[in-house]
Amino acid sequence: MGANSSSISELPENEYLQKLSGSEPISENDPFWNQLLSFSFTTPTNSADLKLLEEATISVCKSLVEKNPRTGNLGSLIKVFLSRTKELKISAECQNHLFIWQAHNALFIICCLLKVFISRMSEEELQLHFTYEEKAGPSSYGAECEDLIEELLCCLIQLIVEIPLLYPCQHTDSNWWKWLCSWYRGRYSGGVTSALGYAVRDITYSISLEAVTTLIVFLSCQLFHKEILRESIIHRYLMRGRCLPYTSRLVKTLLYNFIRQERSPPPGTHVFQQQTDGGGLLYGIASGVATGLWTVFTLGGVGSKASAQLEQCSPLASQSLLLLLVLANLTDAPDTPNPYRQAIMSFKNTQDNTAFSSSNPHAFQINFNSLYTALCEQQKSDQATLLLYMLLHQNSNVRTYVLARTDIENLVLPILEILYHVEERNSHHVYMALIILLILTEDDGFNRSIHEVILKNITWYAERVLTEISLGSLLILVVIRTIQYNMTRTRDKYLHTNCLAALANMSAQFRSLHQYAAQRIISLFSLLSKKHNKVLEQATQSLRGSLGSNDSPLPDYHFWEMSDCLHFSETKLTHAQDLNVIEEVIRMMLEIINSCLTNSLHHNPNLVYALLYKRDLFEQFRTHPSFQDIMQNIDLVISFFSSRLEQAGAELSVERVLEIIKQGAVALPKDRLRKFPELKFKYVEEEQPEEFFIPYVWSLVYNSAVALYWNPRDIQLFTMDSG
Repeated sequence: MGANSSSISELPENEYLQKLSGSEPISENDPFWNQLLSFSFTTPTNSADLKLLEEATISVCKSLVEKNPRTGNLGSLIKVFLSRTKELKISAECQNHLFIWQAHNALFIICCLLKVFISRMSEEELQLHFTYEEKAGPSSYGAECEDLIEELLCCLIQLIVEIPLLYPCQHTDSNWWKWLCSWYRGRYSGGVTSALGYAVRDITYSISLEAVTTLIVFLSCQLFHKEILRESIIHRYLMRGRCLPYTSRLVKTLLYNFIRQERSPPPGTHVFQQQTDGGGLLYGIASGVATGLWTVFTLGGVGSKASAQLEQCSPLASQSLLLLLVLANLTDAPDTPNPYRQAIMSFKNTQDNTAFSSSNPHAFQINFNSLYTALCEQQKSDQATLLLYMLLHQNSNVRTYVLARTDIENLVLPILEILYHVEERNSHHVYMALIILLILTEDDGFNRSIHEVILKNITWYAERVLTEISLGSLLILVVIRTIQYNMTRTRDKYLHTNCLAALANMSAQFRSLHQYAAQRIISLFSLLSKKHNKVLEQATQSLRGSLGSNDSPLPDYHFWEMSDCLHFSETKLTHAQDLNVIEEVIRMMLEIINSCLTNSLHHNPNLVYALLYKRDLFEQFRTHPSFQDIMQNIDLVISFFSSRLEQAGAELSVERVLEIIKQGAVALPKDRLRKFPELKFKYVEEEQPEEFFIPYVWSLVYNSAVALYWNPRDIQLFTMDSG
């Protein structure tokens, strides 16, 4: 940092960093700060770079942690940053962008230091480092002055919401503009004005990203606690006081950052170089900064060509989304609901002219079409899927808008692809995708419309070539595949329940099921039937062994007495529990088939065909006490169509069978089918959802945040394999 460092290895001996972490207090008015902050570097883009930086500066950080309570140098650095930010708007409107640059550099150092401080001390101890008070001197600050933590947090939020204003829009007559136009001419394919816009955007983009990152670091104290933080000093600052009025603007800005997906500037494009013709420095730098002071501090090599992946990603969009998720999942204070969650729950479409409710001061408007497009395009990431879940579950305006879209396949297909590649996704991502489908299937309009959307050539579906299939049939195929994967691998009852609930919600609206989808429904039932028989056999053998008899006849298993079950060992009792679970799933599958037959039989000849082809599967369940009632309708349909096929003769082609089924569907007396309550399942969050969502969100931050690194040994909130 400062004048003399050009590589990471030199940082521990850097005179400016040594002075910052030394025993001597440094006033915020000292020229030292101009020297410390006069460096250029390629902003780190990955955690590996930050790990190298942290390892190189750990001795400096430890020294500052030890000596700062006596020197207050961290507070002085923060006050220097605050003073620089006050000049940002003025410097953007004039020809001097030095303050933007130095503010960025100051914030980068603050962020690095805060991350170390927060990982090593409690919030109460951290607060003491912000409340140093010198006995005498004009620079002293303390409890009676402004609260420096709140001041910094508020400043960061202001930077995030106001930084888009820092684009140049005039000054075309100034010498500064003419010189910079000449310098940038030819470097960009666009005009000179757009080139300069990019140049200034690069540094404002970087400071926006740094502000978002620093807020995440401020909130990262949660990472170092096993329990969910419900009382937090930082949370309190963000949810009340000076930060509170910015709630809706912050949420709106973070959403728009996600929507716009602005790409990161190429490495080195915001590095301000020395002027070589005429002495002095670009922008006429003064205030104690000498010629030759500017050096390039590199992480990974300044000016190196960015990778294709980096060129296509948007660190600001990714980081903004993570911050939004963290803020939305802060726990409510005892007397204050989370205002960021309130804002997410209540924002409206820009085309919605209805009045805002006076009960929610944090409501705002945003372009729903742009938001929908971004959500459709970004579902490969856990955090985008989690955002979609939150919006559908908590914001009725967004849910209504999404369900009214005529291109719903653009949203549903990425969700189905997540489920299809279940073995490549973490369990939380799969849960979120599945719950999104469950929420969507609560709407009858959605369940009807997905069977009207015809898709062609689904290339990612590998089991079978699908040249043409409805979105509804594809959804059924993917959900059934997820159930089968779960049965053989994870055996997660929660996953089973939600998959079956989504199918149940859709079942009454099944229309024109693809023959392969119909086959897979019956094949799943066949798999369940085989598993049921296997578990029943194991349970029976266990009971025989417990009773000491291998020959004595046993009563039918569903008439076993509790006294019999008490003979079970823990392993044998597991067989009985497995049997109970598999029978619950079989019951649900029979209800789904029955719901389709009683509500839309004439629309689904392929399902009737598959049912008749595998009719023997259902024989064993006719007299089963748990299934007798639901089997009445299925048995009636099988008997009715079997009779008509027998009358038509033998050696019937598939086409002829389907024709007979279609004719029979019209002739079948509907009043003979027993009516059951409509299958409807609604997603409800469990009590204390924060116990799931907060560790999940922070695992995403830990694994996905741009250029943030935490030592895995320090993490307490989750285990390393939970993300």
